[in-house]
Amino acid sequence: MRLVASENVLRHIRERSGSLYVWARSERCCGGRTTVLETSTEPPARDFRLVECGEIDVFLATTLACEPDELHVELRGRRSPRIAAYWNGCAWVV
Repeated sequence: MRLVASENVLRHIRERSGSLYVWARSERCCGGRTTVLETSTEPPARDFRLVECGEIDVFLATTLACEPDELHVELRGRRSPRIAAYWNGCAWVV
C-alpha cells in the first residue's frame, strides 16, 4: 500500500503516537448506505493489522475486506486538526 501524505501530516501523526489506525464506518444517507473511513492515532477497541508503508505505522481494521492501492491522508480543521483518510483518493469506500 502506498501512503500519500504531506510532511506536515506525517509530523502531526508522529507527534501523537507515530501510528495511524483506519477503519470503515457505514451510515445511511440519501436513500442508501455510505461507507467512510475513520482515523485515530490511538488504538480503538477493535482488531487491526499492520500494513507496511514505510513512513509511519498504519493499522487497518481486520474487518476491511481488502487494502487500498493508495491511502491518502490529510489534516482537516485549524484549531483542532483531525486526520482525514481517503481510499484510493475517494471519500467513500466501496
